[in-house]
Formats: sequence, C-alpha cells, structure tokens
Amino acid sequence: MSERVPVLRIGQVLLVSIQTDLDDQAVMTLQEDLSSQVVESGAHGVVIDITAVEIVDSFVGRMLATIASVARLLDARTVVVGMRPAVAITLVELGLSLGGVSTALTLEKGLQALERARSARGDALGGAVGPFDSYGTVPGLAADL
Repeated sequence: MSERVPVLRIGQVLLVSIQTDLDDQAVMTLQEDLSSQVVESGAHGVVIDITAVEIVDSFVGRMLATIASVARLLDARTVVVGMRPAVAITLVELGLSLGGVSTALTLEKGLQALERARSARGDALGGAVGPFDSYGTVPGLAADL
C-alpha cells in the first residue's frame, strides 16, 4: 500500500512536500487529493516541494505536469520548488518540459512567485482577485462581459 502525501494549507496556498520517491499509485492518489483540496479550500496556488526527490521517471514527470494542468483548470497556479540538478537533467533527457509548471529554487521563492502572479492577475482584473461573489463574478467587473 502506498503512503499518502500530506497536503498542507498555508493561507490560500496548498503545500505538498514530497519526502520520498513516489510509486505510481502514490502519485495518482496525490493528484486526486490535491484536486479535491484545491476545490474545497479555494486555494489560488499550489507549491510542490521536491527537494527530497532523487529520482524522477517519465510517469512522475508527466504527473507533475498533469497536476499543474488540473490545478490551473481549477483556478490555481502550481510552482515546483527544490528541484535537484540531477532531476532537472533527467526530465530534459526524457523530453519532459513540464509545460505550464513554474519552478523556483526554494520554497520562499516559490511562494513569492505565486504572490507576484496573484498581484499581476489582480492588476489585470482592476484590483479584484476574488473571491467570486454569489453570482460567480468578480466584484467590480461588469456582469455582462
């Protein structure tokens, strides 16, 4: 039986710290757990810390990209932090670009990247970054866009 990876909430950001190499089932469970928690919490960001990960195969690499794609569809950005050089080299050699996934060297820089993205988005929406009102619109924007 695979271990579950804990998903911690820090404000409006979900933090996943992967401390061991994951088997395929653990990655699938993480994807499901994280998707549910993005919806339940209304988080605007997800940070996946892979500092302790020494080996990434093509399945895990694709799943990181899939997790980011699912989070993006659920209105949350994903930043992968703590990638070791060997992991980065492996991903490139496997031809995995992790499209749509931002990376940062440290957790602090990852959180800063999410905050900058949220601020930029708020600026683009006239300062409103949510939450949405009861009509599903962003307060301050015209209802008939």
